[in-house]
Amino acid sequence: MAEDPRDWDVETRLVRGGMARSPYGEISEALFLTQSFAYDSAAAANARFAGDEPGFIYQRFGNPTTQMFEDRLALLEGAEVCRATASGMSAVHVALTGLLKAGDHLVAGRALFGSCRWIISEWLPRFGVETTYVDATDLEAWKNAVRPNTRAFLVESPANPLLEVTAIGAVAEIAHAAGARLVVDNVFATPIFQKPLALGADIVVYSATKHIDGQGRVLGGAILGAEALMTEAYKDILRHTGPALSPFNSWVLLKGLETLDLRVRRQTDNAAKVADVIAAHAKSRQTIYCGRPDHPQAAIIANQMTGGGNVVAFDLGSREAAWKFLDALQIVDISNNLGDAKSMATHPCTTTHRSMPEAERLEIGLTEGWVRMSVGLEGAGDLSRDVSRALDAA
Repeated sequence: MAEDPRDWDVETRLVRGGMARSPYGEISEALFLTQSFAYDSAAAANARFAGDEPGFIYQRFGNPTTQMFEDRLALLEGAEVCRATASGMSAVHVALTGLLKAGDHLVAGRALFGSCRWIISEWLPRFGVETTYVDATDLEAWKNAVRPNTRAFLVESPANPLLEVTAIGAVAEIAHAAGARLVVDNVFATPIFQKPLALGADIVVYSATKHIDGQGRVLGGAILGAEALMTEAYKDILRHTGPALSPFNSWVLLKGLETLDLRVRRQTDNAAKVADVIAAHAKSRQTIYCGRPDHPQAAIIANQMTGGGNVVAFDLGSREAAWKFLDALQIVDISNNLGDAKSMATHPCTTTHRSMPEAERLEIGLTEGWVRMSVGLEGAGDLSRDVSRALDAA
């Protein structure tokens, strides 16, 4: 009897899920660097375009290497279908526009990545879509925001950059009662520590640029959900607008998935130690980490996450102090990326969230003193020493 990959452990899924070997029997997944595909006959081409015969047509529609990445990530997530995109932001954009049309209404958690806020506040209104922002931790706010034309909810949990956590299951119930779909950006938790689909979400999006690559090499994104919804909402938009993930990037991300569990767990162990060092330092006015019992939504985290992740946020009181901290780091890099093997820290107000008006930043509690740190795979002792020294300098 053949093994069912759905019965495999997570570690096995990450190494062997979605494998489709060529006749050569390669161990490392094959890189099919091709734009198009040949057919045995004109009738075969017709059958393939009509959907009567399986197979690939054009890289924008699909590619064997990309499909291996999609199948492996879907198996890890517990999703029926995954569709890869060229970047995390293209995944967010497609995830929303595939569900919304002119005259529709979106409800979104207020705490979002700056580019997500731009899409919602500046781009979607051009096409007749209105949005109401809510405090994502306030269930009554979600209920009160619903209109007769509400078609989608969007939430980041944990949210960028202050790690606000939303009760995904409860928000999903509110969305479904309103006839809306819930889209969850799960990039901070990773598929290792949180399963939004199992909690009731309809669509999960990732920036594969972050932990899935995890080594600073390529961009990528992913949208995951049930087959019927993925076909209805996204098949045509992905084919015709062209946010396709390149085969090379797909191959790099496949190799990243092999070590995702190992990396994320080691990063999380390091982050927990670094967070304790920061929290104990006199210069830190507030430290937020999903693995600490003093997190504002610790009870929700215990219910829906199995690990704290690798991101820590802390308030040093002013931009001057935050910049002094960053400039004093000797091991940790100043960079706006996250999920990398290398530790990175950034000042959100002047980088990732600088496009947000100050009033909107203040609504989510993002003042000038906050630093966001993505903890990597270096030695925990070295990181703690580097952070302590930089905090002294702040």
